[in-house]
Amino acid sequence: MAKITLSKLRHSYMPNPKSDSDYALKEIDLDWNDGGAYALLGPSGCGKSTLLNIISGLLVPSEGQILFDGQDVTELPPDQRNIAQVFQFPVIYDTMTVYDNLAFPLRNRGRDEETVKRRVMAIAEMLEVTDMLTTRASNLSPDNKQKISMGRGLVREDVNVVMFDEPLTVIDPHLKWKLRSKLKELHQRVKATMIYVTHDQTEALTFADQVVVMQLGEVVQIGTPVELFERPAHTFVGHFIGSPGMNILPCTLTGGVAEIEGQPVALEGPVSGTAAGKTEVGIRPEFVTLTTDTPDSGLPATITKVSDVGRHTVVECNCLGHKVNAVIDGGVPGGKGTPVHLEFQRDQTRLYVDGWLATQPEHLT
Repeated sequence: MAKITLSKLRHSYMPNPKSDSDYALKEIDLDWNDGGAYALLGPSGCGKSTLLNIISGLLVPSEGQILFDGQDVTELPPDQRNIAQVFQFPVIYDTMTVYDNLAFPLRNRGRDEETVKRRVMAIAEMLEVTDMLTTRASNLSPDNKQKISMGRGLVREDVNVVMFDEPLTVIDPHLKWKLRSKLKELHQRVKATMIYVTHDQTEALTFADQVVVMQLGEVVQIGTPVELFERPAHTFVGHFIGSPGMNILPCTLTGGVAEIEGQPVALEGPVSGTAAGKTEVGIRPEFVTLTTDTPDSGLPATITKVSDVGRHTVVECNCLGHKVNAVIDGGVPGGKGTPVHLEFQRDQTRLYVDGWLATQPEHLT
C-alpha cells in the first residue's frame, strides 16, 4: 500500500484555460496516509470522478503531480500504477466460478497456485462467500456479484491503493447497509489504502476515517465525519451533510452581534477578521429547541410541518420569514400553526461570511 500525495493538482478539459472558471478541478493539495480509509463526497459534476481518473491514470492532469510513496506517477498509465478499482457495476466473468474470479488478478500476474489459494480463501472467508466458491458467477445475486468484484480488488496484497467508484449504486437499498459494514470490516482487516467515491453522505461517513467534500471542482472541507457534522467549514457542507441539513439564515452583524430580522442571536464565539461580505447564521436542527413559553431570549416562530421519522421528529417552522428545522427527540409542543419560540444552542451557532465559517469557539479565544 502507499501514501498518496496530490501536489498543486489542477485539471481543465479546455486546451488553453485562461481563468479559474475554465478548470473542472481547482487546485488541490492532499496527503492520504498509507492504510487509510478515505472518501470523495459531493454531488454529480463536482469533480470527484475527474480526480479519481487522475489518480488511477486514466487522465493526465493539466497541472501538478501525483506521488505514490514519494514517487512521481503523474505520467504513468494505469497498468504501471499498481492499483485496483471497483466500479458501479460488478466487473466479473460470468462464465467463471467465484473461485476463479477471485483468483484471476493473481494468476494474471503469475502468482503460484499455493499463493493463489491462500489469498482466495482468505478473501472468501472475509466476504463470507466460502460456500459459493464453486458457483458460476452468472448464478449470483447482484449484491453477491458486487461482493466478488470487491474481492477481486482486495485479493492482491501488493496494490498501492484500492479505489471504489460508487460501488453500491445498483444495490437494493435494504442490502446496502450489509455491504457498507462488510467493506468497513474488510478495510480494518486488510489495512489497505482505500478511496471511496460517492454522492451519498451515508456511504461516505460510515466508511471513511477522513472525508473530502467537493463542490464545483473545489475541495471545500477535509475532515472526519464528526468534524464535518459539528463544524462545517462552508455552508455547502452544512447543507449537504445531515438530514435535514444545517439551517442557514441571513443575518446582519453589528459590533460582533448577529441579528436575524432585528432579533439578536448569540454566536459560539468571536468573529474572525472583518466579516465584510454576505453574513449568515448556521445551526444544526439537532441543536434547535422549541418552547411554547415566552422566554427572555429566542426567536418567535410558527410550526408549519411535523414529520415523524421514527426515532425522532422533524419540526419545520416559519421563523421571521425563514424556514427553520428542529429535530425533537421527545414530544412536540403542538402542531401546524402553533406559535413557538426557538432557542439555538449557543456553542453550536456559527457565523458564515460569503459561505465560509467565520467564528471561533469561545474556549479557543
